[in-house]
Amino acid sequence: SVMASGMGIPSIMIYSHELFNFYGVSNIIRVGTAGSINPAVSIRDIVLAISASTDSAVISNLGLPGTYAPTASYELLSAAKEAVFTACGEAPIKVHIGPVLSSDMYYGVGGIEAMKKWADMGVLAVEMEAAGLYITAARAKKRALAICTVSNDIMTGEETPSEERERGFSRMVEIALETALTMHDKEI
Repeated sequence: SVMASGMGIPSIMIYSHELFNFYGVSNIIRVGTAGSINPAVSIRDIVLAISASTDSAVISNLGLPGTYAPTASYELLSAAKEAVFTACGEAPIKVHIGPVLSSDMYYGVGGIEAMKKWADMGVLAVEMEAAGLYITAARAKKRALAICTVSNDIMTGEETPSEERERGFSRMVEIALETALTMHDKEI
């Protein structure tokens, strides 16, 4: 199935909780956009989010005796890495595997200075859902992965035109579909 999840951590946590716990879904792959905060990541690049830090209070609401680090499913991440070659072939596309920041406020409190601190920790890009998805998957003992196309560079202000954001990010969708096919074949 392909469906929308709304915007932000609370929304994706509701959708993914219901899919994992009420509908028997084993894998959720989120596709969406992100803003680069790392000079090595350019607009139109793709990020496979291995982990998702967050500035949201959602982690403190888990009642854990420490700070939880939400991560992607290794199986989905590995399948997505392989899917890049199937989906993109020799096309000139740059794919990064690394951490993202799931923020409650995309453009963030603290502005560029706050984003520099996240980038100094190796965070590649900012988006709004991966941490919530990864938390829900972990709680349900299921698998999740976020695949993002970089739509803008938060540090420089460079961005893709709105028409391209609406229609031009098909590579990440192709990677997600190839990943889903791989996982389906493994589960049969």
